[in-house]
Order: sequence, then C-alpha cells, then structure tokens
Amino acid sequence: MDLSVVVPTLNGRDRLAACLDALAAHAPDAEVVVANGPSADGTTGMVRDRDDVDVLVEISDRTVNVARNAGVEVATGEVVALVDYDNRIEAGWLDAVRTGLDVADAVTGPVTPIEPEEREHDREVDADEPRDGPERRSIAGTEVTYFEGGNVAFRREALRDLDGFDEYLHTGGARDAAHRLAQMGRTVAWREGMAVAKALPSPTAADGGRSAREWGWKYRALAYRLSKNYGVHPTAIARAGTHAATDALGAAGDVIRGESTPSRWIATGRDVIFGLAGGSSDGLVARSRDRSPARNPNGISKRADRAVAKYDRRAPEE
Repeated sequence: MDLSVVVPTLNGRDRLAACLDALAAHAPDAEVVVANGPSADGTTGMVRDRDDVDVLVEISDRTVNVARNAGVEVATGEVVALVDYDNRIEAGWLDAVRTGLDVADAVTGPVTPIEPEEREHDREVDADEPRDGPERRSIAGTEVTYFEGGNVAFRREALRDLDGFDEYLHTGGARDAAHRLAQMGRTVAWREGMAVAKALPSPTAADGGRSAREWGWKYRALAYRLSKNYGVHPTAIARAGTHAATDALGAAGDVIRGESTPSRWIATGRDVIFGLAGGSSDGLVARSRDRSPARNPNGISKRADRAVAKYDRRAPEE
C-alpha cells in the first residue's frame, strides 16, 4: 500500500513530536507530510531536524481545513491519511487502514483519550468519547457516515472527487466531507484496529465554556453545510432547529443554576441566530457556485497560494 500521512499542526510542537514518533514506529514506510502554521513554538525547527518527515509545508492560515488541503495537495500516495498532530497511531493502525480500504472508499477508527497520568500540559484540544462504531445519520434521504477528521484514510480518487475540504469552514470540515461522500455514493468503513490515542487537556485547565462567537461559528458551519449539500430541505431545516433548541435549553439551565448569566445567554442566542442566517445564505450561494457532485467551491483546485514555504526531502539535490 502506497500511503501518505498528512499531519496538520498549529503550535503543538511536543504533541506533534509524539505523533511523528508513533508514525515512525507503526507506519515506517509512509510518506509523512506536515502542514504547519503559522506556529510560533519552534515547530518548524523541530520538524526540519527530523529525517522521518518527507515534506514540511508552511502556511499562513490558521484553519485546519486549509492545512489539510495544503498537505493533501503535495501528498503522492495512492492512499492519503489524515492524522491530527495530537493523535498517536497505535499498533495495528496500518493493517486496519489496509483492510478498511479493501471494502470502502475511506476508513476511520476510534480516538481514545490518553489516561490522566499520561496527559501533556499544553494547549487545550477537544477529544471525542470512544465509541463502538461511526456516527450515522439519515438526512434528506441520504445515509451519512461521519468520520474522525483526525483519524481517517482515503483512496486517492475519493479525495480527488471531493476536491479536498471546504476552506470556508473553520469547524465541521470533516462532517461536510462526509455529507459529500455520501451523496456521491462513496462508502466509509470503521475499523476498531485503526485506533489513535489523543492527549486530553490538563485537569487543572479551565476553559470557561464556548464563547458567544464560538457558538455563532458552530451554527454558521452547521447551517452552511446543510444548505450547501441539501438546499432548502425540510429535514435540513429541522435538524438545524433541533440543534439550536437543544443548546438553548441547556444554556437556559446554566442560567437557572447560576453557572451563567442572562446577558451571556442573550449574547449567545444572538450569535447563534446570526450564525444560522449567515451560514444558510452562504451555503446556498456555495451550492449555486458548485453544482458538481463535489459541492466544494472552496477546495484544493480553487487556489494555489496556501503554502508560504515548502521543505521537501523528496526533491533531488542540485
């Protein structure tokens, strides 16, 4: 199997080093591409000092979907995997990728939090709870199988047909890609053996919950991907409304318990409404701009200026 592994990273030098160590141990023959940036913690120097990274792409954008596309753009493997910088592949990961892609166009697996005594004390990251299989939803008559954006492998032709990830999205890019894969009739397999370990935040770290702006972006992304992929469809509208109502009730409960304030609840509600309205409008515009099965007007083929620098060990010396 001709495998490339793309690792997007931002200010995560120590965790990235552990990720690369795991790749070297469990997938030593894979082409490794790191898409970095713009980091300010010495990541560039650390990566360039290693001999197990084939390509380092430096980018100026801070969004993960730009980093993913920048890495995919230079990867050469017939299979392209995406592994988050704070994930460490485990023994059996490579075999699970191979067996999953024998029966599907993409394969994903569990992301398991590292035990507290093994946690690293740096930037906060999100970690999903481990589960027994992939999340699935039926939306507007389409059966969607979601995948882990930081632990997934694709056949090259599937990524080509997707045109990578939609760079409009600050969050939810993997879920958007799952919708588009499903509408193309492409399949996603789940393999328990394709496991990665993710470091959790320090137990003493205080996050204060999502800000109103982050709530707004969550709902902008949700409305965008639903309207872009399904148009004005009752199921898509109902799904967005159900999400908003559930979160609104939860936030109201926080106010009642004294864990939040009425002003914060109002500010959050305002940003959610603006996010839904803006995302819906932008999604419909995106749908009209790209009527192809890819549904990706902001994909790999749409720009050529992601990289500000590239260090390629594959290039022949002059």
